[in-house]
Amino acid sequence: MNKNSPILQVEDLRVSFGTRRGTLEAVDGVNLCLDRGEILGLVGESGCGKSVTAQAIMRLIGNSSGEYVAGRILMDGDDLMLKSEREMSRLRGKRMSMIFQDPMSSLNPVYTVGWQIAEVPIIHDNASRGEAHARAVEMLGMVGIPSPEDRVRRYPHEFSGGMRQRTVIGMSLSCKPDLLIADEPTTALDVTIQAQIIDLLLDLRRNLGTAIILITHDLGVVAEMCDRVAIMYSGYIVEQAPVHELFDNPRHPYTKGLLDSLPRAGRRGRLNAIKGRPPDPGNLPEGCRFAPRCPHAFEKCSKFPTIECVGGDHHVACWLEKKSE
Repeated sequence: MNKNSPILQVEDLRVSFGTRRGTLEAVDGVNLCLDRGEILGLVGESGCGKSVTAQAIMRLIGNSSGEYVAGRILMDGDDLMLKSEREMSRLRGKRMSMIFQDPMSSLNPVYTVGWQIAEVPIIHDNASRGEAHARAVEMLGMVGIPSPEDRVRRYPHEFSGGMRQRTVIGMSLSCKPDLLIADEPTTALDVTIQAQIIDLLLDLRRNLGTAIILITHDLGVVAEMCDRVAIMYSGYIVEQAPVHELFDNPRHPYTKGLLDSLPRAGRRGRLNAIKGRPPDPGNLPEGCRFAPRCPHAFEKCSKFPTIECVGGDHHVACWLEKKSE
């Protein structure tokens, strides 16, 4: 394993689902690269394919009838697409882990939170029950839950929403994974708890060197946490750049629309929403999928734009950046 090589490379990832309406293209040709200790923000509207991308990386979809996944997912050079479910089970929770959107759906209501955290090191590290219990107390303390020695014996319904989210994070980190995918970790939490979760994830990166994919639609969280950001629209990446470069110099009309819709101090009146709606994944338009909503669309947009470098580490999939071609 080369410590200078990326921990994760996603190449031409495609995910589709067979339905009665036909084939739904959820993810179409996504390419991502994540360095060790890096935080990558994956941003886009609801339904654009962010969570499906995360689940495909974790190999949680593609094993059932009607689910189709193609492409390459390389972790330390090993293609996860070629691994058996048994091999993936050894990786999940140990070297790669995921925080799901709804913490209650990730916690079993009939087991104590301590046992649910302790189960991970028992399975992956062959820890004894005593060692696993101590690890559970340590994890609850690490994520900032008060009186962890007492709370470890409590059940999920006895925790607040913020504490349940912290518990899920503690469970995800109990084996100190190299890669963490956090799917909307601050959704439905109040501002104070959001700030604490952000600080926690930054501490994990700093103390453990964990690489993180942060899935969110909150650009404020992205600006505060991420090193790079990828903007996703209708199943593919339309722009990818270092976070400060993207905020200072957005190049894709969709990215500009997202940033222009943010509330700002001193701005009066209604916010500038992006007109129209995302396309139906079962009936995608020809060419650029943002073209029907884009105020700058022209004849070349009838062809699908590939994502290309426009300077430095800034990549954009837009014909406006390639008008001379």
